[in-house]
Amino acid sequence: MEGLNIQKVRDRDASRAPGWAHECQDARPATKKTLIQLLVFMIHIVSSIFCGHLGKVELAAVTLAIAVINVLGISVGYGLTAACDTLISQTYGGKNMKRVGTILQRGILIVLLCCFPCWAVFINTEQILLLVRQDPEVSRLTQVYVMVFVPALPVAFLYQLETRYLQNQRIIWPEVLSGIVGNIINAIANYIFLYMMDLGVTGSALANTIAQYAQAIFLFLYIVGKKLHVETWGGWSSECLQEWDTFTSLAVPSMLMLCIEWWTYEIGSFLVGLLSVLELSAQSIVYEVSTVAYMVPFGLSTAVSVQVGNALGAGNIEEAKRSSVVSLLCTGVFCVVMGVVLAASKDVLGYIFTSDTEIIELVAWVMPVYIAFHLFEAACCTAGGVLRGSGRQKFGAILNAIGYYVVGLPVAILLLFVARIGIIGLWLGMLICAFIPCSCSIAYIARMDWRKASEEAQQRAGVSQQTAEDLNTAPIPSKQAPLPGEAGAQNGVVLLGFTKLEGPRLQEAAPARTPAAEALSVKQLVLRRGLAVAAAIAVLMLGVAVRVTTAPH
Repeated sequence: MEGLNIQKVRDRDASRAPGWAHECQDARPATKKTLIQLLVFMIHIVSSIFCGHLGKVELAAVTLAIAVINVLGISVGYGLTAACDTLISQTYGGKNMKRVGTILQRGILIVLLCCFPCWAVFINTEQILLLVRQDPEVSRLTQVYVMVFVPALPVAFLYQLETRYLQNQRIIWPEVLSGIVGNIINAIANYIFLYMMDLGVTGSALANTIAQYAQAIFLFLYIVGKKLHVETWGGWSSECLQEWDTFTSLAVPSMLMLCIEWWTYEIGSFLVGLLSVLELSAQSIVYEVSTVAYMVPFGLSTAVSVQVGNALGAGNIEEAKRSSVVSLLCTGVFCVVMGVVLAASKDVLGYIFTSDTEIIELVAWVMPVYIAFHLFEAACCTAGGVLRGSGRQKFGAILNAIGYYVVGLPVAILLLFVARIGIIGLWLGMLICAFIPCSCSIAYIARMDWRKASEEAQQRAGVSQQTAEDLNTAPIPSKQAPLPGEAGAQNGVVLLGFTKLEGPRLQEAAPARTPAAEALSVKQLVLRRGLAVAAAIAVLMLGVAVRVTTAPH
């Protein structure tokens, strides 16, 4: 009896401990997620490097094609699948395991339908580029690349879903391995198609397409082979046709949060291109630097969305708060280090990309403004992860829309074309863009009603609501929902998930299952989902009609 009492005291103390050491350990997944994003980004970089040796026109076409694919395709899919950062993480935290698989099925159907509008734009790439007065030959080759990539778009979307499915269960290494496989195959395919078969831009697009299929298939086979799906996959179910409104109500704001910022970068580059080749060259270098620097806060953002979602789904409010604070502090430390490095190397940074002294000097002139911008951008990115994990994407989307399009971008345009201060005007505008959503997001998180967020998370997870006393103040951990804890292992894969409880305690802690929303009838499902499919196909047919009637002869 004495030993049992001692163990209870230890458990009670552990549940009341601040948990900062645990949060610092959970920063490790952010490193892996940063690596995953770098591997995804490297596929496009390798394509540009290979095509850069073919000629200026080919390089311009491939660079432009990748921008079109990213802005009008990949970003849309990435944003839509970000709904899983809320739904899967909270459901997994609530231990409603089979519902995780249902959410994945729902996501598969929705993102595949979203391919149709993206294809409608893709097939008209050449006409769009000619409309904005791009070089005809560059526009033609860009269209060639994009058309070859068209079959890869649904696979790219499904790969994003696969990674979300695993990441929100805190399974990381399979994505890293799939990214490595994709990059290796991409490099080999580029070499074969460009230098052995002399296929030019078409070969580069084929290599990219094959790489997308390779990493998606590899990850799928890894999941099945290691049986990572067994706990959460109950087979295809008609339930995946339900609750599309819940998924899209999170997916669309998530997409806008990402796309608003992403599109602003591309708009800014286009505006700078109207000034001079010198300004555009400097902008290209700063853009590449910003992309690499963004990977770390992006990884932290993904990690904290999982941690916050898991904690809220489990009813552990304090854990969610700590995850938010630690992630923002880590972001701040990284930004200070990155700022020092960039400030110290600003006069030589441009030499990595070019030997033109004018471009190098212009990059050095812009870099201090970019360093300040990066601080707010990174904090905003990480705060966005907290918002996604707590299901507050709509607020983040509104903030980004106001900060970037209502205030920041108009200021940048005025500084570029009225004040005529050059590229630095764009980045001063971008600084304003990032400052507004950053400051408002952090203030919102500081004042967030975490208890309400936890109740909403458990409702999305399909588990019954527990009282505040059960969730947070129970004297013995076995009386409350499972807490995030030590890493476990499953089939050789590290699971940074929840502590494994013994039989009786697990049964006591398991929440009751409740319907997350009122189910639609069969007639309603047929009507609504049929209309969704018809609308998607209609948009594609409209795109085909536009291409047929406006294609250059």
